[in-house]
Amino acid sequence: MEVSMNVILIAALLPCIVLLYYIYKKDKIEKEPTGLLVKLFIFGCISTIPAIILEMVGTGVLTAVGLDPSSILFILIENFLVVGFAEEFSKRFMLKLGSWKDPNFNYLFDGVVYAVFVSVGFAALENVGYIMSFGLEVAPIRGLAAIPLHAICGMFMGHSYGMAKYFEKCGDYSRSRAALRTSLVVPMLIHGFYDFCASIDSEMMGYIWLIFVVVVDILAIRAVKRYAESDLPM
Repeated sequence: MEVSMNVILIAALLPCIVLLYYIYKKDKIEKEPTGLLVKLFIFGCISTIPAIILEMVGTGVLTAVGLDPSSILFILIENFLVVGFAEEFSKRFMLKLGSWKDPNFNYLFDGVVYAVFVSVGFAALENVGYIMSFGLEVAPIRGLAAIPLHAICGMFMGHSYGMAKYFEKCGDYSRSRAALRTSLVVPMLIHGFYDFCASIDSEMMGYIWLIFVVVVDILAIRAVKRYAESDLPM
C-alpha cells in the first residue's frame, strides 16, 4: 500500500514538534523570537548536507586504509569518529553560525534552546528520509529513540555552548574555548555509543543499547530541568 506524503510528514515530524514544544516551555525567563527558532530549525535541516559529505569521506578513508567493514574496529571508528563527529560537528557549526552573534543570545539556557532546535531540525529531515526509504514501520522506534537522542545531544551541546558564550562575555576566553570543545565532544560520545550499540548484531548489545537509551533519557530530563532552574543572564 502506497503511503501518502502527508502521512509520512506527520509520522516524521510529530515527535519533533513534541520535543521542541517541551524545550520551548522550559525557557521560563525570556522566550526566544519565533523567527530565530525557525531559522535555527532550518539550519539544522541544512546541516544534514555537510554531515553526509563528511560521513562519505570518512567511510571512504576507512575503506581505503583496508579496514574490514564487518570488524569491530571499523564499526567503532565509523560510529564515533565518522558518524558521531560528522553529525554533531555539522549541527554545532550551523548552531554557531546562526546564533553566536545574535543579540537574543543573552541567557545561559538560550544555548540549550538553540541547540535543540538545530538538532531536531537535523533529526526531522533525517526522519523523513528514513520513513520514505523504509516505510512507516520505522516511525515508532525512531520517534521513541533516534529523535530524542538527537534532542538529548542538543541539550548537552547547548549547555556547554551557553557556558562558552557566558565565559566569552566575562572575558575568560580560555574557558570559553574549552566549553566549545565540550559542546562537541560530549554529544559526539553520546551519539557514537548509541550508534555503536545499535550497529552490533548481538542480543547483549541490544540490551546495552536499551539500558543506555533509558539512562540517558533520565539524565537528560534531570539535566534540562536543572539547566532551566539555574538560568543566568549573560
